[in-house]
Amino acid sequence: MAAPGVLLVMGVSGSGKSTVGAQLASELGWKFYDADDYHPEENRRKMGRGIPLNDQDRIPWLCNLHDILLRDVSSGQHVVLACSALKKIYRDILLRGKDSAPLCHGEAGKEELAEMPLLVIHLSGSFEVISGRLLQRKGHFMPPELLQSQFDTLEPPSAPENFIQISVDKKLPEIIATVMETLQMK
Repeated sequence: MAAPGVLLVMGVSGSGKSTVGAQLASELGWKFYDADDYHPEENRRKMGRGIPLNDQDRIPWLCNLHDILLRDVSSGQHVVLACSALKKIYRDILLRGKDSAPLCHGEAGKEELAEMPLLVIHLSGSFEVISGRLLQRKGHFMPPELLQSQFDTLEPPSAPENFIQISVDKKLPEIIATVMETLQMK
């Protein structure tokens, strides 16, 4: 497999996706997107009220992210995306867009990222560790009370997905080094 053009840093809220993704993008000189920045206001309000998002809430958001990835990758830009991407179908939508979900409205045509190598970096950890992190986080629209719903929804990546799993118990430099070593082997 060729070196990936997209790194998807995924995991439940509080796993460190944004921090890891931004650091990776900086080290690699790639473009960085935090998927949370693209949630419609309605989704943010819903989560802020303690209501978990459902597929109808997430799919248009994921389709929009797919269109952004497609635009950048088509122009030769490498991308790091921090996104929960909790279910396999969500990761498929990010990769293939509207062909994977009837609710996508993209104008990308028939092009898709299926040919584009993607590496999924799954930041995994125990409920207790991640819950402790969320309780210390200030000013985020995702309340700690929704963490259990994320663990309930989570479908960790598995073959044939191209992924690595890294424990959130590792320090940031260790996580970055693991990803960089993996990229050198691709």
